[in-house]
Formats: sequence, structure tokens, C-alpha cells
Amino acid sequence: MDAVRVLLLEDDLELRRSVADVLRRRAYAVDEAGTLAEADVRLSVNSYDVAVFDRALPDGDAAELLGDVRARGCAVPVLFLSARADIHDRVRGLDAGGDDYLVKPFAMDELLARLRSLARRQGGGTDSTLSLGDVEIDLARVEATRGGRSMLLTPKEFALLVHLVRNAGRVCSRSELLEHCWDEYADPSSNVVDVRIRLLRGKLGEPPIIHTVRGAGFVAEVRG
Repeated sequence: MDAVRVLLLEDDLELRRSVADVLRRRAYAVDEAGTLAEADVRLSVNSYDVAVFDRALPDGDAAELLGDVRARGCAVPVLFLSARADIHDRVRGLDAGGDDYLVKPFAMDELLARLRSLARRQGGGTDSTLSLGDVEIDLARVEATRGGRSMLLTPKEFALLVHLVRNAGRVCSRSELLEHCWDEYADPSSNVVDVRIRLLRGKLGEPPIIHTVRGAGFVAEVRG
């Protein structure tokens, strides 16, 4: 799983905030929408790695929205949520372009596992762990160690580490890191990426594995 940006479409505010909070603690960047219209706008201006759509919204059925965005060429993997367990309802959602289906009420662990599966499929990966040098990352547990020593990372630091290690040897620009590791409210003119990278480097210790490429961004690689 790379650093993952999620669009969460759910009109139940309490449920949406509960799910969003859990996802953010697991290092996902989450944009929220409560209507089909809001989700449509976000899909038209942002890039997402995966989306979670409640089926029944105040302004219609999310399967219809997905059919429209698929016709526009949007290939984001979509996990449908629904209180309706009828097989015909699930089939309609999948036929509209959905990639997975979860019936309410659901366990958060199952939702997280399904999102990891969709994100890995989208990224072409299957591993649940990553490594670079003596740095080991457990994606399912959201844990990272260096030389066997556990590192206490914030969700944002973990997301940055995952994205950089997943793309080891390739320079990742600040705008790319913002797009994948932050939500839509991140200020592209701020130095938030540099600040988080500096804190992450401090926790990783020596020798450094995250290097600055002047004028371009950052690269994760073992040198020397």
C-alpha cells in the first residue's frame, strides 16, 4: 500500500466522522463528502487512490454517480457501503463499476483490510511489508522499525515514509507528496512537507535514507 488518499462519501455525519478519524489514524489522507454533488466536484478536481461510497444519499444513488464518472474515464477503485444486503442491490453496484461491497453494520478491521486490498491492486503491489536498508514497514499494523527499533511516527510521517520507500530511488516532488499524503485542505504554498520530512528524518536517525534533491524534492535511498 502506498500513501493513500481516500474520498469518503457518507451522509450520516456521525458515521462519516468516525470512519474518517479511524482512517486518518491509520495514515490515510481523507476528503469527505455528504452528497453526490459534493463527491462529484471532488472527483473532478482531485486524484484519489480509492473511494468509499455509501449507496443511498439524499440526492440519489451513488451507483448512478459512479456510472457517470466511469464514463468520464475515472478509474478510482470504489468500495460501496450499504445497509441493503439484497444480492440484486450488490450486483447493481458492481455492474455500475464498483470494485467491492461491504454491508452495514461493518467491522472497521474489515473495512481497512478491503481498502488495503483495493489500494494494493491499484498500485500493482501485493506485499504487506516494505523495506529499505534496515528500515522495515508493516503496512497492516501501521508500524515502522529501523535496525529492529520501533519508531513512534505520526500518521503523516508514516504516510510520507511509505510513499518515499515505495518509490525508493525516484525523486518525489513536494507537490506529489502533498497530493498523496494530505487532504484537500493542505496549503501548497506552505512548508508543511519540509517540516514533516525534517521530523521524520530525526526519528529515522543515522545514516540518513531520505535525501533532499535541490529544486526537485526528496528521494529515499541507501547511500554509501
